[in-house]
Amino acid sequence: MTVSYSEQILNILTCPFCSGSLEPGNGGSRCGNCGTIYPYTKSGTLDLRLKHPRPVTLTFEIGGNLPSIDALEFKPLIKSQTAAVDFSPIAVPYHLSEALMSYFPRAHNANSLMLDLGCGNGIHREVCEHAGFQYVGLDYDSPGAPFLGDAHALPFKDYSFEFILSIAVLEHIRYPFVMMAEAFRVLKPGGKLIGTVAFLEPFHLDSYYHHSHLGTFNSLQYAGFLVQQVAPSDTWTGLKAQAAMGLFQRMPRVYSSLLIYPLHLLHRLWWRARVFKSRGKRVRMNDLIRNTTGAFSFIASKSNSPEREA
Repeated sequence: MTVSYSEQILNILTCPFCSGSLEPGNGGSRCGNCGTIYPYTKSGTLDLRLKHPRPVTLTFEIGGNLPSIDALEFKPLIKSQTAAVDFSPIAVPYHLSEALMSYFPRAHNANSLMLDLGCGNGIHREVCEHAGFQYVGLDYDSPGAPFLGDAHALPFKDYSFEFILSIAVLEHIRYPFVMMAEAFRVLKPGGKLIGTVAFLEPFHLDSYYHHSHLGTFNSLQYAGFLVQQVAPSDTWTGLKAQAAMGLFQRMPRVYSSLLIYPLHLLHRLWWRARVFKSRGKRVRMNDLIRNTTGAFSFIASKSNSPEREA
């Protein structure tokens, strides 16, 4: 059975190779410019992954300082006191938290589109639709995704989405600067990007680059995003990540957490002793959490000017 797409969603689709318009047909879509055919999969999903290699050129300016970083504290995320959406009736999906969801925007109107980039089987659909958005999910190979596509070559027109969500995806991207540039391109001016990325998690699922706070900031800033927060998780620590995903794989997480609890308690006590001894002058608890977290959350936006900020 073929997945059904709204007319509005079909209107934003483009050829990921040449950006030409797509002409829908019974077996899929065809690019009116380069002639590439994008078929439906056996599960009925439109396959918009690249069919031919496409060169990409990026320009970097070296020798300068990383700008605007002093304004960020890189501290654990706390729940927003001005949340735009009430998610209390909704269960928190895997990989999300109430704190991160409190920064989700509300759709401007019934035609507002959001992109779940690296959506898997669409576990975030309910919370995104609860915020009023039309849900567009894209994944590279998940059979349950509404679209198959490549984050390096998004099959969408410029300025298509008010909101982009990308949870536990960035570490699996071969060229993260290209992905960020693509996300910036398809986001509307004034739109918001929210995501998470692994730091001290073990290698998993062909992960390429696990990002520090500076690496995360740099990827966002290079693409042109205005970075509001890069926040270490104070619950998903490096110790817990190593235990659950590396040392004790497939063990229920509650048990792996119990096994490393004594070590977790000892290192937290040691941290507090260091902070107390230094009187906060050299050692800050937030810095220690930042340096040993399992993952970071990030919140960024695109300015109301469509031009690239960087």
